[in-house]
Amino acid sequence: MAWTYLFLAAALEIVMGLSLKLNAGWTKSGASIIAVMAGLGSIYLLALALRSLPIGMAYAIWTGIGTIGLVLVGTLVFQDEMNWLRACFLGLTLIGIIGLRFSEAAA
Repeated sequence: MAWTYLFLAAALEIVMGLSLKLNAGWTKSGASIIAVMAGLGSIYLLALALRSLPIGMAYAIWTGIGTIGLVLVGTLVFQDEMNWLRACFLGLTLIGIIGLRFSEAAA
């Protein structure tokens, strides 16, 4: 169940980041409320996951998934620049997340 909490926490981290982009500097109340609620929900779920997962590994996976998700959202929705070098480093981040996940399973 801890892994489910962790992945849901990361998904809410992506929602929070997207809402922060859309809240126009805290001037749009709907997006601002969603950002705060998603952030609180993300931290809550991360705390539940940390009951049984190592903190360093869980935090790295949580932030890594959030990073990858927001880069993809930025690229697909907001036309943020994506080039081969950024894609390579994003791929390295994904490899790191997968490696951390399976290193926990092997432990």
